[in-house]
Amino acid sequence: MVSVDESKIAKLKTHGQNFEILIDTNKALAFKQGAQIDVRDILAIPTVFSDAKKGEEASANAMRSIFKTEDPLDVAKIIIQKGEIPLTTEYKNRLRETKKKQIINLIHRNAVDPKTHLPHPPARIEAAMEEAKVRVDEFTDTNKQMQEALKKIRPIIPIKFEVKEIAFKIPAACAGKANPIVKSFGKLLRDEWQRDGSWVAVIELPGGLEEDFYGKLNALCHGEVETKVLKIK
Repeated sequence: MVSVDESKIAKLKTHGQNFEILIDTNKALAFKQGAQIDVRDILAIPTVFSDAKKGEEASANAMRSIFKTEDPLDVAKIIIQKGEIPLTTEYKNRLRETKKKQIINLIHRNAVDPKTHLPHPPARIEAAMEEAKVRVDEFTDTNKQMQEALKKIRPIIPIKFEVKEIAFKIPAACAGKANPIVKSFGKLLRDEWQRDGSWVAVIELPGGLEEDFYGKLNALCHGEVETKVLKIK
């Protein structure tokens, strides 16, 4: 249980009234994301306030009217799930690092070096972002930030988005198991099952996934997959 001095205020404004509780931010965020935590361990004190700083407790009648209960623990759960929880610097840093990794992975999966048509390693993308002083925001859309990052790192490393159409033939012995793997990489443009049970198809996928695509299929089929790049867009 967090002490009152170290606690933060979580707030929920609804039906024109304020409801506040004193919480351990990290535990409250974990609870909100589905962790099995006793709400008593989240609260500094089991009290719902209308103004925590002034020590003014919320009306039992108001809680019963709005939340259908006056039990402070039940109301606290609702405040945590639906209200505003102040984020600690540590938590914001974790969110920012997660978002940064997502951006790097998106670039790695979708973009290639236009000279080699191969994806840049994640470490190279990260180094280019650091050199270009790309600032990652923990709350801004990942795809939007990826586009901004690309603009800044293009003067540092040659990079472009490519989409490839790849034809492949998978032997009958592993065609069934290969089907969900193939579909996880991109869009099937056309496919056909041969009389011998083999699977012939054309897939459209991001250029950065080409090598991973080959690797997964060859690992499954022991190198007996036939592939050919038909088009680069």
